[in-house]
Amino acid sequence: MTSTSSLPQDRQGRQSLPESLRADALMEEDVAWSHEIDGERDGDQYDRDERAALRRVAGLSTELEDVTEVEYRQLRLERVVLVGVWTSGTVQDAENSLAELAALAETAGAMVLDGVIQRRDKPDPATYIGSGKAQELRDIVLESGADTVVCDGELSPGQLIHLEDVVKVKVVDRTALILDIFAQHAKSREGKAQVSLAQMQYMLPRLRGWGQSLSRQMGGGGSGSSGGGMATRGPGETKIETDRRRIREKMAKLRREIAEMKTGRDIKRQERRRNKVPSVAIAGYTNAGKSSLLNRLTGAGVLVENALFATLDPTVRRAETPSGRLYTLADTVGFVRHLPHHLVEAFRSTMEEVGDSDLILHVVDGSHPAPEEQLAAVREVIRDVGALDVPEIVVINKADAADPLMLQRLLRIERRAIAVSARTGQGIDELLALIDAELPRPAVEIEALLPYTQGSLVARIHADGEVISEEHTAEGTLVKARVHEELAADLRRFAPAARA
Repeated sequence: MTSTSSLPQDRQGRQSLPESLRADALMEEDVAWSHEIDGERDGDQYDRDERAALRRVAGLSTELEDVTEVEYRQLRLERVVLVGVWTSGTVQDAENSLAELAALAETAGAMVLDGVIQRRDKPDPATYIGSGKAQELRDIVLESGADTVVCDGELSPGQLIHLEDVVKVKVVDRTALILDIFAQHAKSREGKAQVSLAQMQYMLPRLRGWGQSLSRQMGGGGSGSSGGGMATRGPGETKIETDRRRIREKMAKLRREIAEMKTGRDIKRQERRRNKVPSVAIAGYTNAGKSSLLNRLTGAGVLVENALFATLDPTVRRAETPSGRLYTLADTVGFVRHLPHHLVEAFRSTMEEVGDSDLILHVVDGSHPAPEEQLAAVREVIRDVGALDVPEIVVINKADAADPLMLQRLLRIERRAIAVSARTGQGIDELLALIDAELPRPAVEIEALLPYTQGSLVARIHADGEVISEEHTAEGTLVKARVHEELAADLRRFAPAARA
């Protein structure tokens, strides 16, 4: 592939180009130099220093120094170097993205040794960072003793193979890393099935890239095997096709199992709807504190861990507003920037808790350096699952650790937002009052004089409706309340005018 890049290290290779191409390339370079001398910028070019250098990102190393800690965690399995391609935004945005990748790698059980960013218009189609930079990355891998390279993006099968050929260690992309974390954290049968389905969808087009044993092309052909032809059609290709067919069969089976499990959850959801119990879904970026908030609001005792994707299986708990109205609160799987579409598809059935809810508590980490990016990433997934019409309250969590100026900006930008701390309890009472105000209210206002023999109807009013006033008289209980149409139909025969 001919390169006309203006990177200094590319010039040496141009001596071997055809004369006409070499002349064109040199002329382009002269034009680029003249633009820089005149102080102009040609389009969206980057500075030469930026384009030519891998940028080291400081402070990412998580190598353990204490021997006892190393023995306790037993984590010297994956020693990784992180690589990002910075295509847009500021340097701070690129470093924040790589810092998030470092947190993902740690969650997966890896040890981050180094992190580098390459400035490019777009990722290189062959090696993601370009052939020259891939060689520099190889030197960094040798220097640090890493056994894995993790790229901050989804790589094509060809990019994986070519980059591995250069750096000589395993290459993993962001998607595979997230899938690995999900596989480690899935506990329920449904969660494990969903992760397996997503992994197989990701693996299917990449079978050739997972090892040379899967791409043995030479079969039992004749003496001319080196020249191709019939000798290239052998057991290698058959093995790949067999593996693909088995994976497709397994995926079909997993989809059937997930559909069956979804039916059970749908029945429970319909039961709650039949009883007119409003539902609230907690959604948000991974590690924003959703499970901590659920525990604070309901005392659910759900696992809380300072790790990405600690919650994969949705948890539904019953809660009560300050005015006594019952509702359900569902904790959902966390989202992340560039969440693999395989995962969104596989977890669609559990994400339906968000789409079918009456109110979304959108939790964002107020102490994060870029909370607006987290909000945008979560809303993108909410749109994917068809929940854009559901009312939303933005809950800015970790307010006790957040920058006050950042809090003020978020509260000003977001129309319905509240700052809380699930750890200290700050703002929780105000959040409960806001939930009470935002939950859908029963549509029908009715007055009924219920004989004391109709105690079950009074209990239903309290459980499913909203009592405005209640008075005990000689004839029975006089109740004024807002209720749903079904209950109103049962109460109309007890209206005071009807009894008179």
